[in-house]
Amino acid sequence: MSKLMDWVIRENEILQEKIFFTTLPPGLALYVLPKKGYNKKYAIFSTRFGSIDNQFRIAGKGIAEEINVPDGVAHFLEHKLFEDEEGNVFDRFAAYGASTNAFTSFTHTTYLFSCTEFFPENFDLLLEFVQRPYFTEESVAKEQGIIQQEIRMYEDNPQWRVYFNLLGILYRNHPVRNDIAGSVESISRINKDILYKCYETFYHPLNMAIFVAGDVSPEQVGNQVAGSLARRAFSSLNSIERIYPQENASVVKQKIVQELSVSQPLVNIGFKDPYHYLEGRELLCRELAAELLLEMIFGRSEPLYNSLYEDGLIDEKFSAGYVADLTYGYTLLGGETRDPEQLHARILAGIAEIRKKSLNRDAFYRHRRKMQGEFLRSFNSLEFIANNYLAYRFREIDFFDIFSVLGEISLSTVEGLLEDHFKEELHAVSVINPIQRKQ
Repeated sequence: MSKLMDWVIRENEILQEKIFFTTLPPGLALYVLPKKGYNKKYAIFSTRFGSIDNQFRIAGKGIAEEINVPDGVAHFLEHKLFEDEEGNVFDRFAAYGASTNAFTSFTHTTYLFSCTEFFPENFDLLLEFVQRPYFTEESVAKEQGIIQQEIRMYEDNPQWRVYFNLLGILYRNHPVRNDIAGSVESISRINKDILYKCYETFYHPLNMAIFVAGDVSPEQVGNQVAGSLARRAFSSLNSIERIYPQENASVVKQKIVQELSVSQPLVNIGFKDPYHYLEGRELLCRELAAELLLEMIFGRSEPLYNSLYEDGLIDEKFSAGYVADLTYGYTLLGGETRDPEQLHARILAGIAEIRKKSLNRDAFYRHRRKMQGEFLRSFNSLEFIANNYLAYRFREIDFFDIFSVLGEISLSTVEGLLEDHFKEELHAVSVINPIQRKQ
């Protein structure tokens, strides 16, 4: 290994994977997962800055000033970093045969590429454009128009609207209720000074991490990152205090309906999780217990799913999932249906019936084994490993712990979550109906 850095090696015998980890001055976390024999190489550069981070303080001397920025800044920054003095970054990746992209979530922003050849050249491009912002008033004004057009397009997207309409009635104050891209109005208030302020705060190496997977040498990757960092002058970064409005357990209202151009109605049913703040292993346990519970209720082998399917109320695209982060969590159920009201009523009645009984012990162990098997199989995907590893790391969770934590979850834990989480007063439903033509 390189003499310039100390590596911590994390091995998992069950997963048969080995991750190399080091921290490079001035604080960048670097993870390398060597996968011998893999033709593809995949790299991501992530910052813990997402759409919900629009109020914050920077700790320092005296009283820290509270900073408020418009909704959509994280997503705006993602767009703008792909454009610099030399033009469009996508073209430079394409010249080396790489595919590149980026995405912004509620909690982080990630820049990525995959390639089979010219990995060092592509990796240099990734390190360079993410760490070299270039904003002008003219380019920001141009981007405002592009993103506002994108927002208007999503206003007519049924899947997008049924989801954010639901979050808007599940949450009263928490910014998770707001569109990741912001609104047409909030985008008009973003300028280059705001972008630079947020970039300097959240794109500091102490708030970022890199993950590389494929047939690569940790030493070479580490030296390449260290060299890139050494060429730059970073100011010190004091701790970032993210500020979120107080959110109580109750929902805003229990139903919202909108008409859009769809052939069949869409339904999203959400259950707001009442916890206020969880992190690390405690958060992971709750997430996995919720996913396991959903498998036991809505798995394709379970009676409730089959009765809904046989009656034509759901199809194979029906989904049930749980979303958890440090300051919010919710269950989301949904898909297309011929009868939104009947589906909604049947799901509530089915959950109420299950709450009256004890969960089936055999089903519990069967679904737990299934989830462990699916987790093991997912390690064939470099994208799955890299994206999830850093997303979990930003929540103080070791992604490799998932298999063992699943094995530790008890039936009583899942039964407790059934009582705690699936309460009718904590639920809401969002419906998109076809546009009714006037006679």
